[in-house]
Amino acid sequence: MMRGIAALLLFAALCGGVHAQPAYPAKPIRMVVPFPPGGGTDIIARYLADPLGQRLREPVVIDNRPGAATNIGMDAVAKAAPDGYTLLMATITLTSNASLYKSLPFDPARAFAPVSLVVNAPTLLVANARFAPQSPADIVAYTKAHPNEVNYASYGPGSGAHLAAELFRSITGADMVHIPYKGGGPATTAVLTGEVQLLFSSVLPVMSNVAAGKLRPVAIASKRRMASLPGVPTFIESGIDYVTGTWFGVLAPAGTPKAVVERLSREIVAIAATEDFRKRVAAEGAEVIGDSPAEFAEFLRHETARWAATVKAAHIQPD
Repeated sequence: MMRGIAALLLFAALCGGVHAQPAYPAKPIRMVVPFPPGGGTDIIARYLADPLGQRLREPVVIDNRPGAATNIGMDAVAKAAPDGYTLLMATITLTSNASLYKSLPFDPARAFAPVSLVVNAPTLLVANARFAPQSPADIVAYTKAHPNEVNYASYGPGSGAHLAAELFRSITGADMVHIPYKGGGPATTAVLTGEVQLLFSSVLPVMSNVAAGKLRPVAIASKRRMASLPGVPTFIESGIDYVTGTWFGVLAPAGTPKAVVERLSREIVAIAATEDFRKRVAAEGAEVIGDSPAEFAEFLRHETARWAATVKAAHIQPD
C-alpha cells in the first residue's frame, strides 16, 4: 500500500516537472525599434537593452524594423507571441498614427501591453537668430499681427515636429505657416538660413547650433527647466500651458502574462534610477521617467486623445 502511494506521488511529481514552465526569461529577448539604426529611438533602446539584459541574465537584442511611419515595426510586435520575448520601443507615432492613417493592420489601443514610459525628450522651440520676437508670448502676438508671414519647419507632414507645432497653434491661436522638409537636417538648415523662422524640435538635433549661437532657443515644453539648458525658460513660465515632447516607452504584445509585464517594468524602473542611465539620457537632451504599466497606460490614453484632436483640428494628412 505504502509503495503504491509513494509511486503515485513520484509519478505526480514527474508529471509536474514535465509541464512546469521555465522561469522567465529563458532565452534572448528581442526589442523591436521601428526606426533605422542611429536615430533617437534606436539610441535610447540601446542604452536600455544592455543593462536590462544584465538584470534579466539574458541578452536583449535590438531589431530595427523601419518603414511606413513606424507601422511595420509596430505591426511585427502586435502580431508576435505574447510571451515576453518580443518587446517594442515605441514613440509618439503609437498615439498619433491611428488619427493620421485611415487604416492600420493593428489597433494601437488594444494590440499592446504597456510596460514602462522610459524617457521623454521635451520639445524645444528654436528660432532663427535674427527673428525679432523673443518669448513665446511675443511670438504669438507677432504672428497674429502679421498673419501668414511666420513660417515653421517640420520633418514632414504628420511628423513629431509638425504635431508639436500644431498643438502649440491649437493652444495659443498663433498664426503660422507649415513648411515641411524631408527630415530633421533640412528642416534645421532652413531655420539657420532664415528660410523659415521657427522649428519645434527635440533638443539633440539642434543642440550644437544652439551652443554655437546659430539658433536661438525660445522655450522648452517641459514642466521644469532642463539641466542641459538652464537658461531656457519653460512655456509654462511664459504663461502657456504647453508640455509635450518625443517620448520613448516599452510595450509588449497584448496578452503577455501580467507577471512578465510587471517583472520587465520593475527592472526598467530600477535601470532608470541609476546614475549611469540618467547621465547618458541627459547627454541626449532628454529626461528619465520610468513608471508603472498602469501609469504608462494612462499616459497613452491621454496622448492618443490629444493627438486625435490636434490632427483633426489641423486637417493633417501624411505623405
